[in-house]
Amino acid sequence: MTKIQPFHLAIPVHNLIEARAFYSGLMEFIEGRSSSSWVDYNMYGHQFVIHENKSMTVTPASNSVDGHNVPIPHFGIVLIWSQWENLANRLKGKVQFVIEPYVRFKGEIGEQATMFFLDPSGNALEFKAFKDQTQLFIK
Repeated sequence: MTKIQPFHLAIPVHNLIEARAFYSGLMEFIEGRSSSSWVDYNMYGHQFVIHENKSMTVTPASNSVDGHNVPIPHFGIVLIWSQWENLANRLKGKVQFVIEPYVRFKGEIGEQATMFFLDPSGNALEFKAFKDQTQLFIK
């Protein structure tokens, strides 16, 4: 198996203070370098950066998947099942879920736990875990 290299993702946020409270506080991402207009985070070993853009707008869109309206675009991490359960339990009552934590494709190839929620700027996040992570790309 190939060693996975860290990805780099930079997104806009409309208020750096609110976003920093969300990502540093609630999400517990470790902060790296920063300036008055951006912050680097360690997002489960990946480089995630928020850039303040006070005039940003988010146009909500969705796609139907498994009977749910999945927000697009979205991003997140595929976690280990126990990490996903811990995160889902920690976020309950602290975020408004777009899609509540649940297991989809039960008993099928690709069985996975998933949840969707928004950051304070309206960026959609998905965190998921596969029952069998070797099925991540199986058709």
